[in-house]
Amino acid sequence: MVGVTAEEQVFGGVRLALLGVVAIIQLGLGLRPLLTYEYGPGAWPAYGALALVTVACAPWVVRRRPLPVPLVVAGTVTVVTASVVATSSIPPDAHFGPPHWSFGLVSWHLLVLLADRVPWLLGALGAHIGGDLVLFALAGPPDRTEVGAAGVVVLGVTSFQLGLLVLIRVLLRTARQAAEVAAAEERAATRVALAEQWAQDLRAGFAGGLGTTLPLLADLADGVADPRAEETRRRCAFAATQLRRLFAEHDEVPDPLVHEVAACVDVAERRGLAVSLAVSGGAVDVPTDVRRALTAPVAAALSAARERARVSLLRTGDEVRLAVIADAGVPVHAESGQVEVRCDAYGERTRTEARWRTS
Repeated sequence: MVGVTAEEQVFGGVRLALLGVVAIIQLGLGLRPLLTYEYGPGAWPAYGALALVTVACAPWVVRRRPLPVPLVVAGTVTVVTASVVATSSIPPDAHFGPPHWSFGLVSWHLLVLLADRVPWLLGALGAHIGGDLVLFALAGPPDRTEVGAAGVVVLGVTSFQLGLLVLIRVLLRTARQAAEVAAAEERAATRVALAEQWAQDLRAGFAGGLGTTLPLLADLADGVADPRAEETRRRCAFAATQLRRLFAEHDEVPDPLVHEVAACVDVAERRGLAVSLAVSGGAVDVPTDVRRALTAPVAAALSAARERARVSLLRTGDEVRLAVIADAGVPVHAESGQVEVRCDAYGERTRTEARWRTS
C-alpha cells in the first residue's frame, strides 16, 4: 500500500493474526467453561465486554489500520476491568484452573490493543496479572500445591505471550531494515537514472556543438576551405566559441548565464579582440536550452568581429536581453524559436540582440 510504513505493515499483519487468535480462544475455549461451571453474576457481563472490545477493534484490524488512541485507552480499561470482574466471579478454589477462563484470554486482548505500545502493554499485563494474584491470595490461604500450580500457569501463559512480543519486535526490526535497503536501492537507481540522463544530455550538447565543428574540419581536410580566407577564420572562431560555451554550460556556478557569456568573451579576447562586458540586473533562472538560444547570436557576432566588440546583458523581472555591438563586416543572422533575435547593421558595425521574455 502506498504511504504505509514498515511499522504499519508489521503491526497490521500481526494484529490481524492476533484478532483471529482472540476470536478462536473466546468462542472455543472461553465459552465452554462458562457453560460448564457455576460462576458469580459478573462472569457473563465480563465475557460480553471482552467480546465487545474484539468487535470494536475489528474494523481497523481487518483494514490493517492503526487503532485510534481513544479506542486503545477505552479498550484497555475495559479489558483490565473485565479481568477483575471475571476473576471475582469464579469459585474460590478455581483460580488458575480450568474454570479461570479469563486469565489467558485477557492477555491476548491486551496484545491486540497494545502490541505497538510496549510500555503500555507491560503495564496493562502487570495490572491484569497482579489483580488476579491479589484475588487469588484473598480467596484463602493457598497451600504449596496451589501456589506451584498458579506459578506454572502464570509463567506458561506470560512467557509464551512475551515471547510473541519479542518475535514482533524482531519482525519490526527486520521490516525496518528491509525498508531501508529498499529505499537505498531506490535512491541508487534514481542516481543512476539521473547520471544516465546527464550523460545523454551531455552527449546531445556535444553533438550539437560538434555539428558546426565537424563540417569545418571536413572542409579543411578536403581542401575545400582555405585557412587564409576570412570566412574560414570566422567559422573557426565560431566553432571555438561554441565549444567553449558548451564546456562552461556544465560548470556548477551561481550565475550560469553570465558564466557562459563570459566564456564566449574569453574566446574572443584570446583572438585579440578588445571586448567589454556589462551586466545589469540580478540573476534570473534561465533554462539551459534558452541560455543556448541567447548566447548563440553572441557567439556568432563575436566570431564575425574584427577588432572590438561590446557585450551587454540586461535582466529584469519580465525579460532577459543580451546584445553585442561588433565591427563585423557583415550582419549576423541567428535564428531561434525560443528567443527574439534582431540584427541591424550600421555601416561597419552590427548590433545583435537576443531577447527572452520570462513570462
